[in-house]
Amino acid sequence: MRYPLHWVEGAKSFARRMILGEDLSAESSSSPLGLRRDPPPWHAADAVRHAPSNKWRGRRIIAGFTAFGVIAFFLALDAANPPDMSRYVNASPEVVDKNGKLLRPFLTKDGFWRLKTSVRDVSPRYLLLLKAYEDQHFDSHFGVDLLAVARAAKQYFGAGAHVVSGASTLTMQTARLLEGPRPRSLANKFFQMVRAFQLEERYSKDEILSIYLTLAPMGGNLEGVRSASLAYFNKEPSALTLSEAALLVALPQSPARLRPDRHAIRAKKGRDKVLNRMVTENIVTQGDATVAMREGVAYQRQAMPLHAPHLAQRLVLAEKTKTRIVSTIDGDVQASVERLVATESTYMDDGAGMAIVVVDNKTRGVVAYVGGTNYWGAAGQIDLARSPRSPGSALKPFIYGMAFDDLFLHPATLMSDQATQFGDYAPRDFSGGFQGQVSATQALRMSLNIPAVMALERVGPLRFTLNLTNAGAQIVFPTRDAAPSLPVALGGLGISLSDITMLYTGIANGGQARALRMEVDAPQAADKRLFGPIAAYYL
Repeated sequence: MRYPLHWVEGAKSFARRMILGEDLSAESSSSPLGLRRDPPPWHAADAVRHAPSNKWRGRRIIAGFTAFGVIAFFLALDAANPPDMSRYVNASPEVVDKNGKLLRPFLTKDGFWRLKTSVRDVSPRYLLLLKAYEDQHFDSHFGVDLLAVARAAKQYFGAGAHVVSGASTLTMQTARLLEGPRPRSLANKFFQMVRAFQLEERYSKDEILSIYLTLAPMGGNLEGVRSASLAYFNKEPSALTLSEAALLVALPQSPARLRPDRHAIRAKKGRDKVLNRMVTENIVTQGDATVAMREGVAYQRQAMPLHAPHLAQRLVLAEKTKTRIVSTIDGDVQASVERLVATESTYMDDGAGMAIVVVDNKTRGVVAYVGGTNYWGAAGQIDLARSPRSPGSALKPFIYGMAFDDLFLHPATLMSDQATQFGDYAPRDFSGGFQGQVSATQALRMSLNIPAVMALERVGPLRFTLNLTNAGAQIVFPTRDAAPSLPVALGGLGISLSDITMLYTGIANGGQARALRMEVDAPQAADKRLFGPIAAYYL
């Protein structure tokens, strides 16, 4: 809260002059309270003649203290009863990609789409229409347009105490949106004026306009220009056409009657009314308005963006105090991966799901994340990328990496791929046959089972799984008391796709694994050693 210094100084000066009995009538309007800063000239010879009597001096002292007290009272009252900003603060959480593109918004706790919208987020055309239609003097008045109030009062009493035109400024409308609905009355209108003064004293014009752009009712559970633009036009408000901008200017006038998804004809009439008014005000040419009026209106609500929904849900739950979370997702890569999943899922007729995690090896940032095939389908909200499952042969490179690091295996080392019994465990290759003598390089490239189990036997199943766990992976065994054993080499444990991807980034970074980053401003995690850089180079 900020009070202009000249207000406070003016109050002190006024009280002091009242107490001293100085002539206030001769003061200039250049003072903060309409008082002249220079005292009127007088001569010492006239001091006795002009000196106020004790009676008048006492009255002026009382008046001075009274004036100072009244001013102090209103300043204290303003400080004790600031505008309630909770509705504006409690906006819809939203997750965006690294470039600011919206991935997924969420409903507020009270069930509204209320996306924070600033002046920079909307089309200049829309702002021009809004100010011209709602409040032509918004940029110059101090919250209340006195000329509009006088005109409305004259029309009100001239029409027999009936409202002919309103005098609400955008600041007053913003105050009403912050407070919530109130019955229409002169008392509540005066209350809005007071709140408008408070808003103007605390915030800049752009900040006040941003509050309005966020809270303006747009029909149903839509609040704010950005929410309405996404729901009705499937676009950000920065790309609004003239027709779309006029519709969104008209909607807050009567959101229930004019919402286009239920009352398209009324919505069109409301839009055209705005356009005709803009022609009259010389804001829009008749030709442009005519073209805009020929366009239809959106008659169906669009679904809100739903990209990387599993990751977005995860981030929102982790960052409950944030309303805007900037993820590491690359929107273009995410869209490509989602199209890939949609295409590939048509070839699976057994209801199988699909998950994909794409990571930038250099930054360890997740650039694309698909946690399932159909988010709104059966079990679609289960994040398959975080669910533990058998990795199959996906962990074999790490067995070889640790064996290379221990120096008992080299890429050129010959290994035997033939029927081998490991106690009561007798693994076989997927093909059912054996390759005989092969190098470690060939064994890994061909994903042969027997050589992998042999290497794990040398590394040690317990050491192997502990190394993965220490690197940040969460390992799950079939039973709680199960100890790691040789079947681990062929998928005899549970691990998530996200953790496998994290481990693979360690191969690309000299054997140093690190937790994946999902937020742009998240700090880099510490490196965890899987094996040395030479082993990573061999892999």
